[in-house]
Amino acid sequence: MNMMINTSITLLFWTVLIFCLGMYKPKWPLFFLKNPSRFMILAITMVLFMITATLYGEGNRRAKLEEMAKHQTTEITAPTPEPVPVPVPTPEKSAK
Repeated sequence: MNMMINTSITLLFWTVLIFCLGMYKPKWPLFFLKNPSRFMILAITMVLFMITATLYGEGNRRAKLEEMAKHQTTEITAPTPEPVPVPVPTPEKSAK
């Protein structure tokens, strides 16, 4: 799998964990704030979810492009049945 897809799955896991803990006790994930609220948890996890979705979509797009590049072949034309004649220079007669 692509590195971006793995990162997005990991970020999704952390987003869900922060959301669940924050809805239960907002002070646990936002320990550095004086007055954390559930609305702040909701806003932060919405932004994290949007980042996760964008990262997953971009990872899928790049994976498809890599897959297409692997299977892309060049068109080979069949050789012509008769060789193309090459003009042979004729020696010029010099005037004496």
